[in-house]
Amino acid sequence: MKHNLLNLLILAVVFSFVSCNENKTEEDEHYIFSSFREPATDGLYLAYSEDGYNWEDLKGPYLKPEAGESKIMRDPSLIKSPDGVYHMVWTTDWKGGNGFGYAKSKDLIHWSEQKFIPAMQHEPDVVNVWAPELYYDDKKEEFIIFWASTIPHRFEKGEEAEDNNHRMYYTTTKDFKTFSETKLFLDPGFSVIDCVIVKRDSDDYVLVLKDNTRPNRNISVAFGNNPLGPWKDYSEPFTGHLSEGPTVIEQDGEWIIYYDNYGHDNYKAKKTSDFKEFEDISDKISLPEGHKHGTIAKISAKDLAVLKQESKKKETQEEKEN
Repeated sequence: MKHNLLNLLILAVVFSFVSCNENKTEEDEHYIFSSFREPATDGLYLAYSEDGYNWEDLKGPYLKPEAGESKIMRDPSLIKSPDGVYHMVWTTDWKGGNGFGYAKSKDLIHWSEQKFIPAMQHEPDVVNVWAPELYYDDKKEEFIIFWASTIPHRFEKGEEAEDNNHRMYYTTTKDFKTFSETKLFLDPGFSVIDCVIVKRDSDDYVLVLKDNTRPNRNISVAFGNNPLGPWKDYSEPFTGHLSEGPTVIEQDGEWIIYYDNYGHDNYKAKKTSDFKEFEDISDKISLPEGHKHGTIAKISAKDLAVLKQESKKKETQEEKEN
């Protein structure tokens, strides 16, 4: 009887180990990088990575832009919600728009109908809505969408012209059907765009931002205890002149900050453990030719395998057309 019980225990442990490993393989998460190609009329492009450094092209487009007057797709911000659905927002108009585009997908191949979210329609003089960014607040279980807009004569312009003096605004939503009132997200006293929220711990957040004033055009960070700020202790820039579009991933207690080094027509990356000291690791990364800035999200091995098959179809179609 004792031997039988022992054998049953051993079998149970072995089964549990195998089962856990099977689940781990199924849910093993890699990285997916949303992107666009100039002149931003084609739509969504994708790249993937298994190590967070080396990125392989998944071709595109996966979603042709239909929202907005200009029918472009710049700065696609992609996030995977807790229920496994991918949500994406993007810039629809370089100038003249009062909102941004939105769509969702379960596999990044088949997408919902695109929507135009007129988040700045209450501001008749708004010049633009640039680079909307998605962040999921797990405490409030809601999405924060924040973007850069210029409203002439609203703020001290400093070095900037009145039609290029950006501040950050935001709205929140739980379902992308109803949205909170648009409010000011960030006024650091200078023209600012391309912000990214990073959660380090409960009540410990970092904001990565671009100082868009003419003499600077570089990236720095600020700190806060809430994803909506207030933000303080602004750092010195850790990138060179003419850099933008940061996105951040965490690996083993360190963060890798990717950014579009558009002044030199290339991509760079910095690694940090504290957002105070930054190590240039640009020589360790590789990205597809023509890749323009979006955001990095997680993707399961299963979903990635399906995307790879779709990418092969696109490649075959390209070969036939050429």
